[in-house]
Amino acid sequence: MDSIPVNWEALDSLIIDFVKSENLIEESISPSTSPSPSLSPSPSSSTSSSSSSSYQSRLLIRQIRRSVECGEIDAAIDLLRVHAPSVLDDHRLLFCLQKQRFIELLRKGTAEDRESAIKCLRESLAPCALDAYPEAYEEFKHILLALVYGEEDKNSPVASEWSPRRRIDIAGLLSSVLRAHLCAYDPLFAMSLRYLISIHKLFCFRQGVPSPISDLTQRLLLEDRDPPATPLESSYEAPPFDEVDIQALAHAVELTRQGAIDSLRFAKGDLYQAFQNELCRIRLDDPMFDELVHEYCVYRGFVNFSMVDAPGMQLSINNDQSESGQLSKNCSAEVEQGNNKLSGSDTSATQVIMEGSPESNANLASILSTDTEERCPSETSYGDCSTSGTPQFGKVLQKNKCLRVGETNKRKRWRGRHENTEFVSPRSCFLNRMKNKEDKHELVLGLKELASRGMTEEVVEEINEMDSDFFVQNPSLLFQLKQVEFLKLVGSGDHTQALRVACSFLGPLASSHPDLLKPLKETLLALLKPSEEAFNDHLPLCALASTLQVAIGRRLGIEEPQLMKIIKATLYTHSEWFKLQMCKDRFEGLLKIDALKEVGAKLIIDASRLDVDMSTDGSSQVTGSSNNRKQDDGSPTQSSAREVGCDETAILKVMEFLALPRADAIHLLAQYNGNAETVIQQIFA
Repeated sequence: MDSIPVNWEALDSLIIDFVKSENLIEESISPSTSPSPSLSPSPSSSTSSSSSSSYQSRLLIRQIRRSVECGEIDAAIDLLRVHAPSVLDDHRLLFCLQKQRFIELLRKGTAEDRESAIKCLRESLAPCALDAYPEAYEEFKHILLALVYGEEDKNSPVASEWSPRRRIDIAGLLSSVLRAHLCAYDPLFAMSLRYLISIHKLFCFRQGVPSPISDLTQRLLLEDRDPPATPLESSYEAPPFDEVDIQALAHAVELTRQGAIDSLRFAKGDLYQAFQNELCRIRLDDPMFDELVHEYCVYRGFVNFSMVDAPGMQLSINNDQSESGQLSKNCSAEVEQGNNKLSGSDTSATQVIMEGSPESNANLASILSTDTEERCPSETSYGDCSTSGTPQFGKVLQKNKCLRVGETNKRKRWRGRHENTEFVSPRSCFLNRMKNKEDKHELVLGLKELASRGMTEEVVEEINEMDSDFFVQNPSLLFQLKQVEFLKLVGSGDHTQALRVACSFLGPLASSHPDLLKPLKETLLALLKPSEEAFNDHLPLCALASTLQVAIGRRLGIEEPQLMKIIKATLYTHSEWFKLQMCKDRFEGLLKIDALKEVGAKLIIDASRLDVDMSTDGSSQVTGSSNNRKQDDGSPTQSSAREVGCDETAILKVMEFLALPRADAIHLLAQYNGNAETVIQQIFA
């Protein structure tokens, strides 16, 4: 599950959209500087406004949920009357809230509150019971027993009405209704992760295989779902829905057939809206989710390196502005010299993501070849003091700081769900340890930045200066870096120097590692192409940079973020699950899952199609793998089902009548020559 190629730039785009949508980072503009392009008036301003409105609506839903869960029903009703009065037009929901309000007044136990409860019965609850729904008046008479049986009596006829669980259910139901009413769906990445984890768990359960990320998914994805929003009686007579839509929704979010029909009725037949409604009912552990996203953002260099020790205290240990300013003066010439070596744009993917508009961010998926994302790092880890204490490390780090001054200043500060209200001064030894870890992060991010700009010669030089054994244990990575250097030289017309690189590095590497011989041959074909085509802006340098980041990071003891492990495992099981279903996932485009698997960019070399098995001694063993996602990792089309003699109508019929998953229906049909009637008769015989 760990070897599937992933488009990390597409993931970057989704995560940056998430943290901005949830207001988890601080957006600040210095008065002395001009605003960045993303903050200037642009066509994307309406998108930003819509995102802000959705965020405010989600905050409102969370506030109403908390109020109900705490028993503050009056506060919840007041918020609904101000911000979503039409929701209370549904007398079923209003009756439910008034019942709980009556219980909460009795729960307080004072004589005054008991009188208020009786007043609630007369003025609010009884009138609602008359026209809420047919059973409401019976429920009204039943709730009167709460006047006699107290909360302490666990065996009373109204024990369930006193249960704190009732608060949670009502809060969840309100959240489901309000999300659809206000179109306040969670950010795309949150929905995508819910969906991928759900399919992952289902795949592992059905196939009987252990999950390598079960410790994470069990904590991240909560078992309880919010109750579904149900349609009004007036919409019960909706026209019949396409059985394809019903089955797609039912199996995507694990609903019964009737549950899928009700969901479609509530969404007025809109399959994708119904899917989002159901997906958002699945609850995530928000603190853990934020922690995983924060770890990823730090690793990728989107936010400042900081340590959150407790709620209300966040310690940022980035270099202060004075140090950055001094470095900027000392190193501006070196940065300019490095930039002059670039061909084409020198804007990195990180910079585009941090400052670009949502529209431009969405296009990042097309510039990355995910097959370059093999994992070739060594597991050998250096201690906190052994590597960073060496002169070589300090020299490389200082040069790295010079090159990354601008990028560091563009990072955002992580603010989390709550503003920090106090600062606790940490001990100096803690600061030293964290500063040492930050230095390693800065070094890795600096090398990643150089690689994404195509400055591979400088990358190789700095890594050799820091650790002369790194490329001995990662030969395929050295081959890729040197190949980029070769292509740059060919693109500039310097064939003599290009051949010198090929003879000095590419040839010897291919001799020692036969798997690299074929890529070497294809690399040399660049000599036959026009110079301007040999090296172009469409090469997936950012994918190579990400591979380098993982490799050198692990060499320095910096592990991949846990979110990367989750994405790799869940994308693999998503592909395998839909192979079993013999159909394409109808929702993968909506959730950008197809972009996470996209390998549309032109590959640098065939070596980028190689999987790397990381062994415990730090060496990397290279094995071949396919370069075609549609063949090995993608979702096959419905023609696969026809190849085994199954008609789509027959598949749907068996799924409908027997409530079976698509794969099981196809398996049964294959046994009975594709005859749905025979299958059904055999099952019920």
